Amino acid sequence: MTAETEAAEPGPSTAAVTPVAPRRRKRRPHTPLNPRPSIPLTLVTGLVLVYTLLPLAWLLINATKDQKGLLDSFGLWFADDTHFWDNIGRTLTYDDGVFVRWLLNTLLYVAAGAGGATVLAVLGGYALAKYDFPGRKAVFAVVIGAVAVPGTALAVPTFLMFSSMGLTNTPWAVIIPSLISPFGLYLMWVFASEAVPTELLEAARIDGSGELRTFFTIALPLLTPGIVTVLLFSMVATWNNYFLPLIMIKDPDWYPLTLGLNAWNAQAQTAGGEAVFDLIITGSLLTIVPIVAVFLLLQRYWQSGLAAGSVKE
Repeated sequence: MTAETEAAEPGPSTAAVTPVAPRRRKRRPHTPLNPRPSIPLTLVTGLVLVYTLLPLAWLLINATKDQKGLLDSFGLWFADDTHFWDNIGRTLTYDDGVFVRWLLNTLLYVAAGAGGATVLAVLGGYALAKYDFPGRKAVFAVVIGAVAVPGTALAVPTFLMFSSMGLTNTPWAVIIPSLISPFGLYLMWVFASEAVPTELLEAARIDGSGELRTFFTIALPLLTPGIVTVLLFSMVATWNNYFLPLIMIKDPDWYPLTLGLNAWNAQAQTAGGEAVFDLIITGSLLTIVPIVAVFLLLQRYWQSGLAAGSVKE
């Protein structure tokens, strides 16, 4: 083989390499499960997000200011010096620590009122969903009607009834009305109808399981998402309750946080009253922390509870 022939035949080291074009990733077609992004909807969602977070940001920023800083600085920016931890300490100790007393009162109302409302809603909703008895449709009509009645319309009759029983200005005047939750009962009714199969209950009864055992061992675990959902709604309603304690409670020692902070705000308008706007803002921030923490801890149960029953098998 001549030199010219060797030069004409390239070896493995001199072979030409053809570049391979990268494959383009095909976009998934837009379907109801993969919708096309909507710019107007995105803008509206962004505006709603800003509207929701702006008050929280204002509250957090101004909780770092003292009384003078609140008046001299811009509301949406920090002052020159920070008094956050000092404000928290003063809030918890001001007026012999009455804020802590109001916090404990609120926890009592939530534990007894919201907890009791959840238990009653679970028992009543399960019974209405899984038992057939005379008057069941009438109970359904009453529950739907009760959901449509605003709480303010029942305020005066409730006050007159509790006043005649001598229960006003006591914790019972807040706890007992909080036990009634028509919306929670209706929600558990609908949830139990879909989440607990009737065939499963009948199989347990055939095996000799009693009604209480069937409820606690079979139905209750299936109702957990709905229970947490009703509990969250009841907790928020009781935690933020203002109008009912306002008409029922006159003793500051039994105030919840909502009434207590309003009392601090009102004392600046009285003759000789001390303005404590820095403590009011810090107290408001401390008031929302527990309820936000509960939402973050239980949101997965809350989301699954809202979605239950939406898919038919």
